[in-house]
Amino acid sequence: MRLTSKTPDVCVPHLVGLMAVDADEMVRGQGLSLTSPDRPDLRLAVVDHVVRQYPPPGARVPRESRVYVWFDFGEGEGGGGIHEPRVPGPPRGGLRRELTEPGEAPRPVLLGRP
Repeated sequence: MRLTSKTPDVCVPHLVGLMAVDADEMVRGQGLSLTSPDRPDLRLAVVDHVVRQYPPPGARVPRESRVYVWFDFGEGEGGGGIHEPRVPGPPRGGLRRELTEPGEAPRPVLLGRP
């Protein structure tokens, strides 16, 4: 546990990326308290990671203020998942056609009118 100074204002620490238990310990060390609108019982979110906070890191707030953190992205706020190349891609050259699943017979390709 860190010792807190007796100044009336404290600096809000950077909490994004920390687990809930670590974020709670960090704000308590600054003389602040942690609140989460999307996790009413913060004790159950110990291993969830903070994705957003308010007030922002570096803001000066009165001692004993609340710092709000969220553990889930809101509507339209990211969380788009992993962006990695899908390998293997479709074969190069020739006609591009839908690949068959393993074990399926190849689908016939019509090149002219019936």
